[in-house]
Amino acid sequence: MLRISSLAHLGAAIGLALSGTAAASLPIPKAPAVDARSYILIDYASGNTLADQLPDERVEPASITKVMTVYVAFDQLRTGRVHMDDDVLISEKAWRQGIDSTESRMFISVGQKVKLGDLLRGIIIQSGNDAAVAVAEFIGGTESGFAEIMNHYAAQLGLKGTHYEDASGLPNPQHYTTARDIAALSRALIRDFPEYYKIFNEREYTFHNIRQQNRNGLLNRDPSVDGIKTGHTSSAGYCLATSASRNGMRLISVVMGAPSIKAREDASAALINYGFTFYESAKVKARNAVLATPRVYKGAAPSAQVGVDHDLIVTVGRGDAATLQTATKLDDPLIAPLPAGKRVGELTLTSNGRVITRTPLVVLKAVPEGNLWTRAVDDISLWFH
Repeated sequence: MLRISSLAHLGAAIGLALSGTAAASLPIPKAPAVDARSYILIDYASGNTLADQLPDERVEPASITKVMTVYVAFDQLRTGRVHMDDDVLISEKAWRQGIDSTESRMFISVGQKVKLGDLLRGIIIQSGNDAAVAVAEFIGGTESGFAEIMNHYAAQLGLKGTHYEDASGLPNPQHYTTARDIAALSRALIRDFPEYYKIFNEREYTFHNIRQQNRNGLLNRDPSVDGIKTGHTSSAGYCLATSASRNGMRLISVVMGAPSIKAREDASAALINYGFTFYESAKVKARNAVLATPRVYKGAAPSAQVGVDHDLIVTVGRGDAATLQTATKLDDPLIAPLPAGKRVGELTLTSNGRVITRTPLVVLKAVPEGNLWTRAVDDISLWFH
């Protein structure tokens, strides 16, 4: 490996990209103690975990299941397979959800045709089990068929601790998830469907002249909160996935198994406030920015353009962004052909001597093999390399 750059101070370079500034970094205390079975707090931009407690413990998702239900529906909308104004015929099974219990309902009627867009609001805002089953049957044919689709999406998103049996989140030993998986799913929802995610911030919805409030009480307590989903069963306890954005920084918290509605809201608020108080995000390098142009042997071009294939964003203690330093190492020698995307080195990011992250350096623009003369000359050059 060839070290092609010494540690470079980044404070001035990334100052404009920070979510906030501070004269000096604060010591980061332990995360607040909250009354919940498990939880996790992550930075949306970087995906870094800021605090957690048993984040990989298997738990019941309850109605937070519906985040995946609407994720699947949003993806089907994006592909054009379904549309917001599609009429969905309400089955008896969908209508019966909750009529003999305290389950959440949108109050749709059997045989009625309801727009898909209305059903999605019934799921997101009213947490209607009846709406969730109707959407599941519309997209998957049957609810069990839709559950198979949900599990396919879970695998695609890397949710290794999750398995679905239905679209609503009814208690079932084979229906489970983890706080970490819910956070990852929530992050994907916001990233992949920003045009639809705004529905999660709507405070109420009226259907059949029945006005229902969004069950996420934090929407009214904290103006920076814009989602995501509540959940509750007697066995799951009170659960809440929350997203909030302040000064360009977004955090996601997931609280599972709290003893009451107030406890889950207080826990989520405490975690969110902790994250915004003691952490900040920094965009260190931009996707496809040229970070080095090392020599290439036997190539049609004398050098390659090398960088990272994603925005390199990290989360550090508030005030520590000015301490970030980078070092790059490249494979040596580089010999054509070099396809775009080929890994040719590594970028290391440190803060106060501690490694924050390592990420591959890749070829940004392909370098094809050179002509016979170039290859012959470089063969000789390589003898002396």
